[in-house]
Amino acid sequence: MTIEDLTRLQFAVTTLYHYLFVPLSISLALFTALLQTAHLRRTRRGGDDTYGRLSLLVGKLLMTTFAVGVVTGLVQEFQFGLSWSSFARFYGDVFGPTLAVEGMLAFFLEATFLGLWWFGRDRLPALVHLATIWIVAVGTAISAFVILAANSFMQNPVAYTIDAQTGRARLGSFSELLFNEVNLAAFPHTYAGAVMAGGALVMAVGVWHLLRGDYAEDTREFAAFRTLSRFGAWALLAGGGLVALSGDVLGKVITQVQPMKMAAAEALYRTTTGAPFSIFSYAPLGSDKPTFSLEVPGFLSFLAKGSFSAQVLGLKDLQDAYAAQFGPGDYVPWIPVAFWSFRLMIGVGMFAVLVAAAHLWVTRKSRVLRPDRRLAQGLLWSVGLLPLLPLAANSFGWIFTETARQPWLVFGLFKTADGVSPGLTFAEVAASLAAFTVVYGALAVVWVKLAARLVRKGLPEMPAPAPAEPAADDEFVTTY
Repeated sequence: MTIEDLTRLQFAVTTLYHYLFVPLSISLALFTALLQTAHLRRTRRGGDDTYGRLSLLVGKLLMTTFAVGVVTGLVQEFQFGLSWSSFARFYGDVFGPTLAVEGMLAFFLEATFLGLWWFGRDRLPALVHLATIWIVAVGTAISAFVILAANSFMQNPVAYTIDAQTGRARLGSFSELLFNEVNLAAFPHTYAGAVMAGGALVMAVGVWHLLRGDYAEDTREFAAFRTLSRFGAWALLAGGGLVALSGDVLGKVITQVQPMKMAAAEALYRTTTGAPFSIFSYAPLGSDKPTFSLEVPGFLSFLAKGSFSAQVLGLKDLQDAYAAQFGPGDYVPWIPVAFWSFRLMIGVGMFAVLVAAAHLWVTRKSRVLRPDRRLAQGLLWSVGLLPLLPLAANSFGWIFTETARQPWLVFGLFKTADGVSPGLTFAEVAASLAAFTVVYGALAVVWVKLAARLVRKGLPEMPAPAPAEPAADDEFVTTY
């Protein structure tokens, strides 16, 4: 393993670990705001505080997740100076503004208003308190959009010029950078994936409490957790639908700007009209023909260009074209990783959606889960795996996005091998990777223990409402 390989592994480990918490923070902020809005509407109509208690539970999970996500995000940014200083020098003028905006959103806007939401719940007026969590929800979405703009530059560089004296990329238009066509397609896809991750988590919490049998079916707590499980299932189902629609758009955009990536997703070596999509395929390493393949005719052409009879460029033709355009070199990514990460992203995500649909069917109308104790114990073990499905699908998606772009850091502009910090030694990268792994392992244990403790406690009690301010006359009488 070379220094470049180890540095890429380090970045992959820290980035994928960080991204376990990002989609949960985004979706849990949205869910907390929606549940609290429902609570306010319901209490004004004389209803109970079920939605308010659910919003507190989800909000506590949000605060725990947000804190860990901030810490892991700092490590990820630290890596640019540690292991990728050559890339940071080249890309810093473009990447810097996005990090600055995201930092202000994450550390100032989101953290500040999340603190106001938590500490002001029994002090702020109801509408003001609701506004604080909606600001957090909107802030996380804006933060994701800005960071994705930076990544979209790496997929499709726009809004830049190359300084003739320094050789560095300089930002031309921040708005053009934000509204990169790749970002406009990637943001809804990523946000929908986040909704799936959060939906699976809250669905698992609700199902876990229902299956434990601690609450009788006629209690408010049982009804509340049934509501939470179905809320999460609907979120997972809706997120899955949006992922499919936005993924179709994103695939066509990527085909235009990175045709090699779509060819790698199918291991399509030869340019083909009406290219099929393989559900499963096997080929010996080094072979450009599968020995067995289960295919959907024309479906890759549809994914790439919207027509079942469209022509899709193959890896060999693209390799020749890139060699003529960029100079000699190997421009084909690692095909097995691109091929299987693409399918695992789709397959695992679809399985999570099917689980959500099954739960909604089983609990339709007034029906509830009524397994016997043996089945319940078995299901309790499997419920813990449910939140991992969308998170795994998200991770496979990012693995495909980044590895199928290789050998480029910025497609067509800057190669990965040129971005590694000069003078970096193998021992330094290995030591930092080991340190990050230990720290991240400790953070994982902390997050799991805190989240499990919050879930086991059940629904928190609603705080007393903020006291009404005395009228001017009452204040005068009280004072004098």
